[in-house]
Amino acid sequence: MTLLVLPCLLLLWCWLKYGLLPLRWQNPYLAGPDAPLQRACRAAARGRWEPAARLFEDAGQDWERRSLYAQRLGDVAARGSDRWLKAWEEARPEDPDAALVVARARVSYAWELRGGARAHSTSQSQFEGFHRELLASQDDIGRALALCPGDPTPLVAELWRARGLGYSHQEMDALWWQITALAPHDFEAHTSALQYWTAKWRGSHQLAREFAERSAAGPPPGSLLAVLPVIAWYESHMDELGRVEFCGSEVRVLVDAALADAALADPDHPRLAEVRHLLGYFLYRRGRYRSARKQFRHVDGFTEALPWRYSPVPLLHYRAVRTKTGRRALTERRMG
Repeated sequence: MTLLVLPCLLLLWCWLKYGLLPLRWQNPYLAGPDAPLQRACRAAARGRWEPAARLFEDAGQDWERRSLYAQRLGDVAARGSDRWLKAWEEARPEDPDAALVVARARVSYAWELRGGARAHSTSQSQFEGFHRELLASQDDIGRALALCPGDPTPLVAELWRARGLGYSHQEMDALWWQITALAPHDFEAHTSALQYWTAKWRGSHQLAREFAERSAAGPPPGSLLAVLPVIAWYESHMDELGRVEFCGSEVRVLVDAALADAALADPDHPRLAEVRHLLGYFLYRRGRYRSARKQFRHVDGFTEALPWRYSPVPLLHYRAVRTKTGRRALTERRMG
């Protein structure tokens, strides 16, 4: 009984004192709580495809949700055994949902082979495997598109291919036109395209900023796309995060706009958790600890999001920030 009580007491103590969960409760593969997706991922890891199939059936033509599900289940297949995915295809040979996950799995596997290091720290064999799998993904993406005409989610997968294989700006513009004609405000499409336009990939700081500003200017409130200029700013300052000024007026305007947009978003928006992670980090760096804690409390327990995914040890980076946030928020409350 004691062995069961102690962890519960530790959990309660951390929650009451800092409003945050202990490190070992963190999920490194998702950005936030999504019970059906979590069940489908666990079932897939154990070799069962049926929960994943039901997940897509329930999502219907909710492109945001289809994109998230395909991405995360593709990651499951890329990280370990894909027997469940092959069994799904054998049971339903013409299932567009299975075909979509196959395409995302191939793209995810390519990026797994490459790793997350900069180009100068990536080996020739890693690059060869990366390019081989991305080239092979063309057929998988094409099949997914053929099985579900009008579905933009296979094209969102192609954005990752465009970045890795170095599509020309003209090719990227053509792909982007196809995507936005079907889903003009898709969150993953915009964040993936923004990565293409960054200086570290196929663009520049200016091109990334311009893309982010254009994308954030048009959509309806609550689309979450107001966070794009925040991401563009972060990407352009990544090499100087320890020295750069987070408290300036430029960052304040960007963060306030993203906060207002997130407040108007559907609480069930499948990508809201990713936005909360980044806003929590920026609020922390700006010294707004109680506001940062509010964001982290919505997503605590999950760490697959910016800025943590850029860290060599994401869980440790998250733990350091969220612990300081909790302590300083507690101090703020006592002093206020």
